[in-house]
This record gives sequence, structure tokens and C-alpha cells, in this order.
Amino acid sequence: MNKFLITLVLSTLFISCQKDKNSRKKKPNILLIMVDDQGYADFTPFGKSSANVSTPNITRLGKEGTVFSQAYVTAPVCSPSRAGILTGKNQFRWDKPASWGPGLPDNVKTIAEYLKEAGYNTAKIGKNDLGRKFHRNDVREYPLNHGFDEFLGFSAHAHDYWLNSQEIKDITPDPYGTSALLGPLMHNKGEKSYKEGYLTDIFSNEAISYLKDVDKEKPFFLMLSYSAVHHLIHEVPKKYLDKYGVKEIPNYHPDSLVGFRKRKAGTYAAYYDKYSRVGDLKSDQLRKYYLANLNCLDDNIGRVLDALSEENLQEDTIIVFVSDNGGSPLTGANNAPLTGGKYSLWEGGIRVPLALVWKGKVEPNTIQKEYVSATDIFPTLAAAANIKLTDVNLDGKNLLSKPNNSRALVWKWQKNWAIRKGDWKLTNAKENHWKSEPTAYYIAPIVNNKELKLFNISKDAGERVNLADKHPEIVKELEAEYTNWYKNNYGKY
Repeated sequence: MNKFLITLVLSTLFISCQKDKNSRKKKPNILLIMVDDQGYADFTPFGKSSANVSTPNITRLGKEGTVFSQAYVTAPVCSPSRAGILTGKNQFRWDKPASWGPGLPDNVKTIAEYLKEAGYNTAKIGKNDLGRKFHRNDVREYPLNHGFDEFLGFSAHAHDYWLNSQEIKDITPDPYGTSALLGPLMHNKGEKSYKEGYLTDIFSNEAISYLKDVDKEKPFFLMLSYSAVHHLIHEVPKKYLDKYGVKEIPNYHPDSLVGFRKRKAGTYAAYYDKYSRVGDLKSDQLRKYYLANLNCLDDNIGRVLDALSEENLQEDTIIVFVSDNGGSPLTGANNAPLTGGKYSLWEGGIRVPLALVWKGKVEPNTIQKEYVSATDIFPTLAAAANIKLTDVNLDGKNLLSKPNNSRALVWKWQKNWAIRKGDWKLTNAKENHWKSEPTAYYIAPIVNNKELKLFNISKDAGERVNLADKHPEIVKELEAEYTNWYKNNYGKY
């Protein structure tokens, strides 16, 4: 081969490699940050947050991207809501009777699986909760079995923030609960023990390590799924407790709760029960613990965002921030002006903070007031990665396209249901879940004996004025639309 041909071949290979490299670069990295039980009024990018909320890094996301003031999740509790986000579907399509534990069927594909097939490195760090088959790594619900290459975290509703070691597990009578859980974290097919460290810090540290070590030649999808600001809300590093003027409460030890409430001596379930409701923690204290926990969470989110910048990844990374459901009044969250909170189909249970950051693609420092769904995250990320979806039954829509103001959103949660279309919301909800002393921030629903309630959400986000009697034709129309959806879709997978 002569010199000219060698030069030509090398030039062609170089151009081909450059094209291949540029093709790979067209797929953005994705960082999905999910938090747990954040209050609607505690989301500072809305510009109307309550006093003493300190979240400059979450505010930073709002300045760099678009926030959605009417974003809805598919359920008012974590397990089904997270299933809806992962799949882009209303999870009650397969979860009959619309329960805490929808699980993940084999025939329902996750966004992680699509992205992995498209050449992404995929990892999940933090809480994994699809409501079934907890603490196991051999089930469909475990991240490694639905599209993630790596997982570090726990598979349950909650985990102790401080007690993450093998040593504490070995001396605890009941280390494996669904919420009352402690001990080593699950790591791929094994476990990882932490003798020291705070869980929110640990998740952030592991996320930062991932960003530093990940193969930069391929795009990545990192789902950073914090358990903050879920119970146990009082477990926060001391500097934050001091900032908000609340006392440090001793961590669990098997000898610390002998005979508490007639439970087995020394159980972690007894400790969790003691501090996961109003009683031992008074309502005026809860808010301060919550703010301390939220402040710590925000500092950690800032560390992860800084790591993105340090690794020169911020230009090529989509960031999505979302809470899995509305704030819980029994942790001190504030959902104002929304009624109710976690566990309910009132607005306070299903309307959540949502932010989308993508430099050059998403308008910065913008509030989108049209209503959207957390199921929209799935098709948005798929579109950004230029993935052709094979499933035509997604409930989500691409957030980068124009919102549909007449779109119907439906909910089914245990015995309750609701439908939102345009300005109107119809629901049969009548529960007020909080019989004990709630925090001062909880807005109780106006409960009456009427089966159906109609609200104009655009004018009455707090659902204080039932307009069912004034607009029977709208009640009839929305009830028929919900009934039709229920008949054709509910539990059909």
C-alpha cells in the first residue's frame, strides 16, 4: 500500500471515529433526582415557600431550568408513585386493587431498560421501593433486574439514617422491616456496610464517586433516589439540629426501648413507631426537624451539582428533580395552599415539586403553570435520547412539547378515585387521614357526606368550594370519562 493510500485510510478512520464520537455525544447524560415527601410549599423555586426553608441548591435548579407548578404524581404514597415514574404508566393499570404494592410486571418496560438498550451506563443510588418483594436481589423489582447496571441503596419504604453497619444488624432482633429497616445497604448482588456516616451524605458521596469514575465516552443515566425527607425526620447531623434549635435524640439501640408499647423488648420497630408519629415529637418540634433534614438534603444536592461541574458534565446533562408524593403532615411538611397531604387524593397528596434543567433546550428561570404528570418524565427522557418507544400505551407525554390543556389525568388509590381535566377536578375522596395532633401547617379537607366533589382547581387549588351542585353537567361528563377509563384500563395488564 503506497503512502497516499495509507494516509487516506488513516484519515477515513479518523473521520469515522470523530463521527462516532459526535454521535455518542448527541445523547445527553441524565441525572434524575428523586426526593421523598417534600412539601409543596417547601419548594423554593416556586418563590412562595414558607419561612425558614433553606434550599439554595434546589433554588439553583429553578434558576437554571423550568419548574412545573401543577405537576402530579400517580399516587399519594411512594411505592406506586415511583412505579409510575419508572414506567411512564399509571401503575393501577396492573395493580388491582390500587394498593401500596404495585410491583413491576415482566411485561412493563422501565426507562432504565430503554436507556440501557440505547447504550447508556445506568445506575441507581438510594431508595428502591416498588411495594413488593423487599430486601431481595433476585426479583424483577430489584434495580439490576429492570435496567440498572449498578445499585447501591435499600429496597423498602425507609431506612435508618445513621445505622448502616453490619454490627448493628447483628444485635437487632428485627433488622428487616418495610419502613423500620437498618443495617448494611444493598450493593449490586451483595451488601455494603458503613460503620459511620449519615445516609443522605452516603448516597451523595456514592453519586459523586459515580460521576467521577463513569466512562465518559458513553452517556449515563443516574437515578439518585434520596430517602430524605421521609421518617425518621429527627435523624439529622447535629449542626443542622443546632441551626434550627432542636435537641439531638439518641439513636436506636436494642437496650433502649425495653417493653415499649408492649412490643418485643429492644425491637427497632418500637423505636421507629415511637418517632414516626406525633406524640413523642410534638407538632411544633416536627417542623424544625423537617427543616433541618431538608437543609441537609439541599446541601447534599449542591455537592452533587458541583461534582457535575467539576467533571465538566453540566453542559451535556439533563437534570430532573421530583418529589415522589406530597409532604407528610406527620413530618412537619408544608403543602400550602393545598389541602391534605400524603396518603390522600386531595391536591396536597398528589401535586409535587418538579424541575427540568437542560441547557440550551429548556427555558431557564421559568415557571410552567400548565398541569403535567410525573409519568411525562419517561417519554421526555426517551425523546432526549432519541429512543423510539415500542410501547404505545404510555400515559406520559413529552414535557418538551406543548402542554395539552384538555388532557385528562386519572387516579385510583384504594377506595378513592379522581380525575383532572382542564380547570376541573372531580373526586369521591372524603377522608381526613390525620386524627391525631397534626402540625400547624396541615390544611384539613372540608369533609362532607357528598359522594362526589367538584373543584375548579385553577381558582381553588385548596379545594375549599365544592361546585358539584352548581355544575351537574360537568360532574356527569367527568364521571363518565373516569368510568370509561376504569372500564377499559384498570387492572388490564
